[in-house]
Amino acid sequence: MMERFLLLTNSDKDEGLFFANHIKEFLEKRGKDVCIEQISSLDYKNDDPVFSQKKDLDCVLVLGGDGTMLGAARSFSKSEIPLLGVNLGTVGYLTSVNKDNLEASLQKLIDDEYDIEERMMIEGDFISDGEIAGHAIALNDIVVSKEKAFQSLNFDVYVNGQLLTSYVGDGIIISTPTGSTGYNLSAGGPIVEPPAELMVMTPISPHTLNSRSIVLSSKDEVTIKINEGKDGNIQTAVAMADCVDRFDMKSLDCFSLRKSRKCARFIKLNSESFLKVLHDKLQ
Repeated sequence: MMERFLLLTNSDKDEGLFFANHIKEFLEKRGKDVCIEQISSLDYKNDDPVFSQKKDLDCVLVLGGDGTMLGAARSFSKSEIPLLGVNLGTVGYLTSVNKDNLEASLQKLIDDEYDIEERMMIEGDFISDGEIAGHAIALNDIVVSKEKAFQSLNFDVYVNGQLLTSYVGDGIIISTPTGSTGYNLSAGGPIVEPPAELMVMTPISPHTLNSRSIVLSSKDEVTIKINEGKDGNIQTAVAMADCVDRFDMKSLDCFSLRKSRKCARFIKLNSESFLKVLHDKLQ
């Protein structure tokens, strides 16, 4: 049974801590130990936030939107503490509790009427001049894209060390199933059920008639290599993990990524299928 809760609330969306205080009062009246921590999007610039060190928690309630959930998932992937998202944003694919069913959902939680769903994450290394110059982990996606507007990016994609294809375009998205409803969807990629274990590779505005996504095994390793530009000029690019960690790349730099050994653990309170949830979100 869950006894110790952290309420991680996005102060930009929970004005005056209205929802956090309401949840705290609800849980404490039922004998639960509750603490509140305020965060904003800026807190996730830190690779190892202080709240990720809390080891004696049974559950983290994340109040905000999908961005808040992404940051929490990255931070708590080391401790494997399960997360429950309360949607204070707009679409909220990652948050399963809405403001209008808040108390009923909390009662289910403390009555142990829930399942825990593990979500695959990906991680990767930024390689420059033959050396690992950075590392990142992501729940949604890792994106390599052009740095300058009105300038295409020329790059190669290798899978397990073998050249798969070359692209000229705006960049490429490597998405998890969870991230398939994010940038991948906007770029024309397929939607994947979140518990699946695979990676989706979707080019961004490629200069080709063949702009299909490619679905890869979770056992594959993908490497994106930035090529030289026209006449041997240096190209510049940017790699981003969940729109937070940024790596500035240049010609001959690589970003190599794979399934992470860590995963995000989400609390699921109802038996609605993903397709039903997707139908409701897309209306």
